[in-house]
Amino acid sequence: QVQLVESGGGLVQAGGSLRLSCVASGSTSSINTINWYRQTPGKQRELVAGITRGGNANYADSVKGRFTISRDNAKNTVYLQMNSLKPEDTAVYYCQALRVLMVYWGQGTQVTVSS
Repeated sequence: QVQLVESGGGLVQAGGSLRLSCVASGSTSSINTINWYRQTPGKQRELVAGITRGGNANYADSVKGRFTISRDNAKNTVYLQMNSLKPEDTAVYYCQALRVLMVYWGQGTQVTVSS
């Protein structure tokens, strides 16, 4: 089993920055990819960014150039640095871990960007 705990969300003005953290615990040694998703009411969760154990990262077009995902394997932590935030970035952000054939989710952290 893997447990994921997100933190770092909050209220920020447009143009501001936040850094989200996702800390994994449990059977973390075989976690490969960790992704950040976000969801707003009435919409499906959308993939924001992902990073493999080796550090290969990918981003949704809507956040490229503004968000940076990074990973500290020694601390079992993945970060999402979010800069130049826009009101449309407002959502609950979820951390997802892929381990063998299992998928694990955190409880989410709210990010609100005011205009």
